[in-house]
This record gives sequence, structure tokens and C-alpha cells, in this order.
Amino acid sequence: MNTALKPIWTALLVALLSPLFARADTIYLKNGRKLEGTNTVKQNGKVTFETPAGTMSVPESLVDRIVSGDPPIAPQTSSNSAAAELSMAPPSSSGADSASVLQSILRNGALDQQALAQIDARAATRTPEALARAAEAESAAGHFEFDRNNLDAALQHAERALVFAPDRVPLLIIAAFLHLRREEYQPALDLLDKARRSEPNSADIAKLAGWADYGLNRLQDAVSEWRRSQQLRPDPEVARALEKAQRDLEVENNFREGRSAHFDLHYYGQAAPELARDVLRVLESDFEDISAALNYTPKEPISVTLYTNQLFQDITRAPSWAGALNDGRIRVPVQGLDHVTPGLARVLKHELTHSFINEKTHDRCPTWVQEGTAQWMEGTRTGGNATAELLGMYDRHEEPSLSALEPLWTNLQAGFARIAYEWSLAVIETIETTSPGDLERILDRLDEGASAEDAVRATLHLTYADLNAATADYLRKIH
Repeated sequence: MNTALKPIWTALLVALLSPLFARADTIYLKNGRKLEGTNTVKQNGKVTFETPAGTMSVPESLVDRIVSGDPPIAPQTSSNSAAAELSMAPPSSSGADSASVLQSILRNGALDQQALAQIDARAATRTPEALARAAEAESAAGHFEFDRNNLDAALQHAERALVFAPDRVPLLIIAAFLHLRREEYQPALDLLDKARRSEPNSADIAKLAGWADYGLNRLQDAVSEWRRSQQLRPDPEVARALEKAQRDLEVENNFREGRSAHFDLHYYGQAAPELARDVLRVLESDFEDISAALNYTPKEPISVTLYTNQLFQDITRAPSWAGALNDGRIRVPVQGLDHVTPGLARVLKHELTHSFINEKTHDRCPTWVQEGTAQWMEGTRTGGNATAELLGMYDRHEEPSLSALEPLWTNLQAGFARIAYEWSLAVIETIETTSPGDLERILDRLDEGASAEDAVRATLHLTYADLNAATADYLRKIH
């Protein structure tokens, strides 16, 4: 569930935290990650080393260098795009006359690039008035692009505004917000640190700094920032984010950690280390499959948390019908398991697909595409009673509307949730079977800012109603 098959074995790339007083070898991988262990040996094309979870190995071809005998190095911070689910509102405009400034750079409902360039050119005189005017114009252009969901263009204008007014706090905050929306947490934090030097008691800075810290998996720092923000100015958005971070922190204080080339794994102390290693092995193999299928590779390590069943319910507050959750972290209940079963393997690949799609589309993907694609990637196919049931619904004009399936499904009743999953799978199966490659193109258009139906229309030349009809035709062929 999302809130977010070729059997090729990829070598297990995992190292649990080194013992507190041990001196560890540091294994630097070519992708920038670092693993730690002791008794490191190169043999038969592999680098083998010891960790608290047992003996691990890495293909030597992935290793850049090994530094022996160094003290343990702090774990690399992974990205936690659950922060993208916080839905925090953008900061308010930096100028009282921003509407009039915007009108001066608009022409026929679009940005007048020539007018904007002329304003920027006058700033070359370095007079305070010309610099201020250019900063205001670029900031207004950024707001205009943001309102149209053009995050790349909005950030370009925000950064241009900072060229003309590098110390203006509202501009620093706006640029940081746009980086956060793009899940670029460290650049956002750098801007906020600069802004805080001028305004140490800003509730907005603390609010966004908490978002950045949460995105960087610095849960304690996020809690501290959001508590400070609430003290400075109570905000219901911050209150919800703070509650979520506190739940995460309370439970994860009792968690252990493991790492691989693309994943940071947290698991409750009672879970078997053998299960953690098996999960990482399966996820690494899935990573290669999904990367090839979607023609995309996530830039940051992906966070995975394994829970007991009760802890999963306590910390995620997921609906009772949810078997797992992806809110930026992959969260999976695994009580009673000591290895990856076929069912758990499907869940892991399903949730990992959400992580890929969330990052590829910058969280612009509708739920029916998310869930249909995740089921397709895990290997589920439409058939049997589901085919007959879905065809019957279509013939009675009771099939789900794809528009209705765009928002999150967390509030769906269990009965309708099942239908939503089945119909979404059938639609994606239709696209993948009849138009190979078009799913990737739909995701690309979503990333460019197109609405879901516009992305479908531009790629498949079908409306939502047409796509439902094509799905029914496909189901009749396989029934």
C-alpha cells in the first residue's frame, strides 16, 4: 500500500552497526556508500567481512577502496521521503505588493521572459532599488511557477532572486521550501541555517528545518525543531508532523540497523537478524528489476522498517486492511518470520515500487497508477473470479471511476479497497500488455506536472472513460 522478475542474485551488501569499542575496517563502495566490518578479506572476487549479524560479502567490482583499522564511522544519513507526505503549506509571499510585481512580468497569462530579463539587466547597476526590484520580480515568477506545479522552474527563479538579495530571509525560506518539495533536504537545511543567523526565533525556519531533519532521518532533531516551532507559533500542520515524528522516535529507539548498497534497514530488537539480512538480499534484487522496468534509479538510499504486528499498527495508524505501508519509508509487519516467505517477497517488491514511483514523479502519481503498477511489478495478474467480477461491474456501469481512485485510499472501506486494487491492476495490466513502454511515458509526463488524465490522454490518446473501456475489452479477451 502507498500513503508510498528475473531471479538474479545480487550479492548481499549489508553491515550492522559495529560494536561500540571495536576498530572497524571501512569499505567504500563506488556508489558513495560506506560499510563497516572486521576481519576483511578479498577472495574469489568478493570482499568478505564480519559484522554483529554474521559474515557478509560484497562483489569486489563494487568496492572503491578499503580503509583498515579506522574507528567506526557514523552511518550515512539516508533520505526519508515520508517528509514529502507532510503537505506543509508554502511560506507566504515576501512582499506586500507581490501581485502588482507579478502583473508587470505577465503577458497573456504566461511569464514575459523579456520583461523579466530587462528587470534583471537593470540590476547590473547594483543600485539598491534595482536589486530589490529584480529580487521581487524573480520571487514573484517563482510563486507563479509553483502555483502551476512547475517546481523546477519555481526553484530556478527562487535561486535567481537570491542572487540579487542573498541575505533576505523570506527568499531563503522560499528557496528552502522548494528544495523540500523536491526532497532535497540538505540544500534546504543549508539555506535555513543561513536564514536562522538573521532570524533565530522564526517559527517558519524551525518548521521547515524539522521537515529537512525528518527527511534526513534525524528524528530527534526533527522533534526538537518542531517543538520549538510550536512554542514560537502553534500550527496544526506542525502538530501533526510532530506527533508522527515522536511515534517514529519512540519505537525506533528500540530498533537495530542494517545497511546495503541501496537500503537502510531498521528492525525491532526481537526480530531475527537472519530475516533482516534476507530482506536486504531480496530488496537489492528487486531494486535492479524495478530500475530496469521503470528506467529510473533513486538517488538516495531507501529506508525500510520491520515491525512486530502490533508495533506496525501503533506507529503507522494504517487501516486494518493494509498489509504494509509506504509513506516514504517502507514499513512492513513481520512478526513470527525468520526468513523471506513468498508472501513477504511480494509485499517488499510492491512497496519498493512505490518508492521508485514517488521519487520518479516527485509524488505526483495518482493512487490508481501507484497501486496498479506496484501489483504488476510484484507479479500479480488479473484472473479467475476477479476478471468475471470486474466485467460484471463494467457491464452494469458500476466500475470505479479513475478520477475517484486518484486520491489516497487510506479511508476506503475494506470491500471497496479490494475492488480499487483489482481494477487498478487491470488498467495497468491493459497498458503494459497492449502498449509496452507507455507506462514509463505516463510517469514521465506526471513528473513534468501534467494531471493524471492529461498524462494518459497525451500518451495513450484515451480519456479515462476510454481507458476503462479498453480495460474491459482486455478483460473479455483473457476471460
